[in-house]
This record gives sequence, C-alpha cells and structure tokens, in this order.
Amino acid sequence: MRTNSLQLNLNGRLLDLSTPVVMGIVNVTPDSFFKGNRFMTEKTILQRVEKMVLEGVGIIDIGGYSTRPTSEVITQDEEIRRLSEGLEVILKKYPDALVSVDTFRSGVARHVVESYGVAMINDVGGGTLDDMMFETIADLQVAYVLMHMRGTPNTMQTKVQYEDVVAEVLHFLEKRLAQLHLLGVTDVVIDPGFGFAKTLEQNYTLLNKLSFFQQLNVPVLAGVSRKSMLTALLGIDATEALNATTAANMLALLGGASVLRVHDVKEAVQTISIYKKYLDA
Repeated sequence: MRTNSLQLNLNGRLLDLSTPVVMGIVNVTPDSFFKGNRFMTEKTILQRVEKMVLEGVGIIDIGGYSTRPTSEVITQDEEIRRLSEGLEVILKKYPDALVSVDTFRSGVARHVVESYGVAMINDVGGGTLDDMMFETIADLQVAYVLMHMRGTPNTMQTKVQYEDVVAEVLHFLEKRLAQLHLLGVTDVVIDPGFGFAKTLEQNYTLLNKLSFFQQLNVPVLAGVSRKSMLTALLGIDATEALNATTAANMLALLGGASVLRVHDVKEAVQTISIYKKYLDA
C-alpha cells in the first residue's frame, strides 16, 4: 500500500500519483506485437487518442520502433519520421496532452522534446542501449521512465539467467537511478520490465514482489498489457488477453504500481476505481 503522495513534474505541471494513472499506448509502427495497436494514418492515430482521452488517460505514450524480439530494425531517421507524424496529429488536437515517447535513442529523445515539447521519455533500455541517453535527459530536464532490460530486443530472451531476479532487477534500477540523480534528473519512474529478459516464471516473481520496488521511493510503472506472460500462461493470443490484463493490473496496483501502461484505457481506469474503493473500505 502506498504511504506517501508521489508527484512527477511534467513540463512544469505536477502530476499527482497518490492515485495511480493510466499511460495509454499509441504505436505508430506496422509491427507492434498487438495488431490492435498499430496506427499508421492520421485518421487512425486521432481516433485512438480521442478514445483514450474520453476514457480518462493520464499520459499518452507514443512509440515508433517496435521492441518485440522479431521486430524490424529501423534507422533513427525513420523512427523520428514516424514519431513526428504522430506527434503533430496528437498535439494539434490536444496541445495540453501529457505525452511520453517510447524510445531508447538519445537523438530521438532530443528531437521530440525540442521539437514537440514531449514531457517524458520512456526508455526500454534504461540507458544501456545508448550511452548518451542519461546525459541527454539531464540536459533536456524531462521526466524519464527507467526500465530494466538485458541485451537488446533481439537478444534479451537469451539473457534470463538470474540467481535472484528481484534482487538483481532492483539493484540495476537502484544503481541507474543513482546515476540519474547525480546528473540532476529527479523526475524518474522505474519499470521492472515485464517481458524483457525474463521468463514467464520470473515475470510472476517480479509481479508478486513488486512492493519491494517502493523502497527506491520513486513511482513504479507496470507494463503487463496483453503480454506473453499472460498469453503463454493461458494459451491465448494477444487479442484475447484483455481480461487477463485487467487481473494482472489489479495485482500490480496492490503491489504499489503508480502507473499502468496499457492498450485498453477504459478497463484500466475502471480497475483503478475499484482499487481505490477497496482501499477506502
């Protein structure tokens, strides 16, 4: 159970995380693992964002580079092109939206912050895939999602050997968080990286012990939406995984998650409402 009010400074606006918020996923990619979340035209992007806003999204997380293991490798220029097209559509209609960009490249991070005023960078590599990422975040003074992963998206599932997955992920995040703080980056969210360099069993161990990560005294993000930790367990595909996602999101909230990163905003907002009522009973 959360014991203090956590806040994030997003472009000068304080986002109160004492009540968890929903981060809605918008993938401007042709190869996202969930086919229902591929948006490549102005019309489909706008329809997606309008729906999320109506359903109560807190942060919009837009990605231009799929990080599933079999995804296509694209250039930085192509990633910037995809993101720029999406950001222009979103910010024209919703100029006050809190927008995060999902990228592990510091050059992409700099472009989207300087050109579009993006409030947060969501880095699946936790700074390990680009040596300049931490310095760039410090220079830009934006919020940052620090995620745990080993290797690259194409090699991560060969790097799942842990003596104690919770302790090792926690140590990684603690060490990287200290580096960010030394650089003056104070608005950080940590993400244990469900599905990234973890086996099915390791994912559930992390979910069961998610409360341990509160000792770092920063908000915790849980991204379990429609992932293989759900589909492989149940023998279903991603299109059938909404109910499983809701169940896992509730477990993440009970473990102290402050941000739920999801494909399905309405259901996640409802889950948070039930969680709040449960705590208040």
